[in-house]
Amino acid sequence: MGRKRTIAVGATVAATAGALAAFGIAAAPSSSAATACGALFDDFSYSSRTDPALSQRGWRIRGEAGGPGVPGASWPADNVSFPTVDGQRVAQLTARTNGTAAGTSHAEFSQSNRRFLEGTYLARIKFADAPSTGPEGDHVNQTFYTISPLAAPKDPMYSEMDFSEYLPNGGWGEAGPINYQTTWYTYVPDPWYADNQHSQQARSIAGWHDVMATVADGHVKYYIDGALVGDHSGKVYPRQKMSIDFNQWFIDLAGRPSGATSVWQESIDYVFHAKRQVLTPSQATAAITAYRSAGTTHTDTVAPADDCTPAPPATTPTTRPATTPPATPTTAPTATPPTTRPTTTAPTTAPPAGTTWAPNVAYQQGQIVTYAGKRYQCRIAHTSLVTWEPPNVAALWLPL
Repeated sequence: MGRKRTIAVGATVAATAGALAAFGIAAAPSSSAATACGALFDDFSYSSRTDPALSQRGWRIRGEAGGPGVPGASWPADNVSFPTVDGQRVAQLTARTNGTAAGTSHAEFSQSNRRFLEGTYLARIKFADAPSTGPEGDHVNQTFYTISPLAAPKDPMYSEMDFSEYLPNGGWGEAGPINYQTTWYTYVPDPWYADNQHSQQARSIAGWHDVMATVADGHVKYYIDGALVGDHSGKVYPRQKMSIDFNQWFIDLAGRPSGATSVWQESIDYVFHAKRQVLTPSQATAAITAYRSAGTTHTDTVAPADDCTPAPPATTPTTRPATTPPATPTTAPTATPPTTRPTTTAPTTAPPAGTTWAPNVAYQQGQIVTYAGKRYQCRIAHTSLVTWEPPNVAALWLPL
């Protein structure tokens, strides 16, 4: 575990496929994106934030100002680095504050091409209960999530899944330590309005932990170290493709007075996504072991379209992988103090063209319905909900 891993991609494809098969995980054929949905794995074996492989592989380090967090704080690219931590090369996010906006900086690192929706997500993350240097008490948020843009207030297509938002000292009116998982339907930034489901664990998750989620069949299931900590469904189920993001930021400056600078660090050992495949926690961790056993530090075969066919269900591996993170059960956080919303009934059948619009029905792109004496054509396949009547949601329905 103490070695410095080298980048080996093309030469290890066959070896990786064989290793995955040994653990009962079906590897996606690299020759045809139309017949397999693929996977993303990144071990973060980069020389520095300026390594050209980062942008070539779709990673973006934020540098521009703006939210979330402390107004006036900066997001310098230098706050993202790739050191060796506990014997492994990691992506490390550093956030600093001296208790003033001018002396506060955040960090964000993302797979910015929005092509991620259903499937399995897993990252091994080292959370912190205290700064590496400086006084304690900051309202810091250490995160792993997927997100799409908010097109407008109460955008019905907005999608966000917060696998983990860890607040070691609390925030948003809650005492810490506390960890959130949140699945978002929509929100309004000003005045603040939140429409989501969330789960939370009021305990410390300092140290290394496996943060995982599966997204399929109308359910988003969240896991910490293999333990189920949240199952969200209904209208919050994601409706469009998202980016994969990590960031660390300060919610406010209320936790401490201005003075000496505190430095907080969040480390990510790896990230993994299997598109449109639901893996158990042991299967997902076995996949990571297989990649590492094959010497693979990065692979990305995720099909950009959704016309792929998922690989057959994998069998449960009999061998527990060697790279299991330190075992302190924890929980993953979310995005903002949540207001839990009611779920909706899943649809069973799609209506024939020309029928009257109704809620809780699966509509396909191109289908035609009538509502209040007018005809509409479905723009995007979706499950209808109350408040999504065709005249109210132009993004989903085209007037005819």
